[in-house]
Amino acid sequence: RGKDMYAIEMLNITKKFGDFYANKDITIQVKNNEIHALLGENGAGKSTLIKSMLGFLTPVSGNVLFFGKPYSAVRKRIAYVPQKGSVDWDFPTDVFDVVMMGRYGELGILKRPKKEDFDKVEQALEEVGMLSFAHRQISQLSGGQQQRVFLARALVQNADIYIMDEPFQGVDAKTEKSIVSVLQRLRNLGKTVIVVHHDLQTVKSYFDEVTLLNIKVVASGPVQEVFTENNIKQTYRIVSQKEAEL
Repeated sequence: RGKDMYAIEMLNITKKFGDFYANKDITIQVKNNEIHALLGENGAGKSTLIKSMLGFLTPVSGNVLFFGKPYSAVRKRIAYVPQKGSVDWDFPTDVFDVVMMGRYGELGILKRPKKEDFDKVEQALEEVGMLSFAHRQISQLSGGQQQRVFLARALVQNADIYIMDEPFQGVDAKTEKSIVSVLQRLRNLGKTVIVVHHDLQTVKSYFDEVTLLNIKVVASGPVQEVFTENNIKQTYRIVSQKEAEL
């Protein structure tokens, strides 16, 4: 399979909370070097799937491979941008330090950052338009600015796969544009980006491939093939737990 090996393979992932299915028998293959959207209603299981991929949750069945290996073997090659709402923005630290946290995987917790690490942090802040905010407390930032800082923290990890949970949530149009151009640059560098996304209007212009999720996979593949009216209707139709069990 060599070069054609998938960046991410999710194979028959099922996750339940009690009797409730969050994900049911999910199989998705994400190709190398593309921007892939995960699309679905609130409650369709997108964030649960991301957390299962990253080992934060343990699926009932199925497994996830990155470049053909389990997450634990390749974790340094994967960068994660969580939802903004999952972070304590009152924590007393500044923008520069938050982005430097992205270097700790390379450094190890106890080693001191070198010039190269400082340079990488500056470069990432420059790229997301936040260098002038480097010494601003994170609690003083707007939602869009916070999201850019998160993105910078992911960029300094120099990963091969970027997993982003709703990076466009609550950001202004200018920030959205700047995030998209960063994602496209990552893809042009041969990276793989998977994005939990909500806005149906921008799917065709932002993404190469898309997975439509409604507890189960409705469809997955190139945007022009699977992003059809019929598939979208099925994705945004409420699936009862009875149907999920079938």
